[in-house]
Amino acid sequence: MLPLNICLLGKFSVQLNDEEVVGLHSGKVKELFCYLLLHRNRPHSREVLAAQLWGECTTPLSKKYLRQTLWQLQQGLQWPGQEESSRVLQADLESVRLNTNQGVLLDVAVLEKAFEMANGIAGEHLDDETAKQLGEAVKGYQGDLLEGSYHDWCLYHRERLQNMYLDMLDKLMAYCEVCRDFASGLAFGERLLHEDPARERTYVRLMRMEYLAGDRAGALRRFQRCAAALKKDLNVEPAKSTIKLLEQIRADQLEIPGQAGAVPVPGELENTVLPPLLIRLRKIRTLLLGVQQRVQQDIQAVDSVLSIRPPHR
Repeated sequence: MLPLNICLLGKFSVQLNDEEVVGLHSGKVKELFCYLLLHRNRPHSREVLAAQLWGECTTPLSKKYLRQTLWQLQQGLQWPGQEESSRVLQADLESVRLNTNQGVLLDVAVLEKAFEMANGIAGEHLDDETAKQLGEAVKGYQGDLLEGSYHDWCLYHRERLQNMYLDMLDKLMAYCEVCRDFASGLAFGERLLHEDPARERTYVRLMRMEYLAGDRAGALRRFQRCAAALKKDLNVEPAKSTIKLLEQIRADQLEIPGQAGAVPVPGELENTVLPPLLIRLRKIRTLLLGVQQRVQQDIQAVDSVLSIRPPHR
């Protein structure tokens, strides 16, 4: 099967060998194709599809429209030398399905696969390969799903995929902070704020990274933008924890998570390039500090229980 590159995130595009495929951009053909792509690799009842896309019509008429649209879609997805078994659209009298397992690169599938790979893992604990996969996936997010489409099924998937995208950016910011790759972390943060301008925890992480990169003035300006965005969009003030971070930055003393007390951070770190071994060691140290804190909490909890337990008689 020849490589078929399909983009649903942002501007709709279908390319075969880097050339746009014609015949897939019109009305119901595009709608049916995109619906099948979002529910790919499983059969769909013709009756259900007809009702989903032509619900305002009678059953016989909706089935007629489905047959016509399927024929148009099949024509758009055929090219010379294509074998029957390798056809993207596969239909019989009862059902319809898309075969995207081979030779089809779908940006939505790349995003979903990367999200599943990192699901349940904190950004600080990502390994390098998973972080690389997330980075490639968010790079392919060129805009919200099927911009300009407002069908109910599309709106649901648009919000679902956008939430995945935001979660992945958040993880990548945390990963970059641990690796001290502040330039990349700040870029991911800017993309987050582009989608959600009043996302306070993103401002907090950006403030911290700017300070760690040696840009204290930038961190202070970031707080001002945070306060303005929260006031404009939500009519609220920054949280107490954000105010505390601001005060630490103003005093040139920042509490680093996992370390006791406040420590100064020199500006010379701004352009530091750390060797891979040191990056891995710092990530391991962060993990160990987290384990140590949890162990201490467990010990304190056990001591607390033992202290109130009545003595044996």
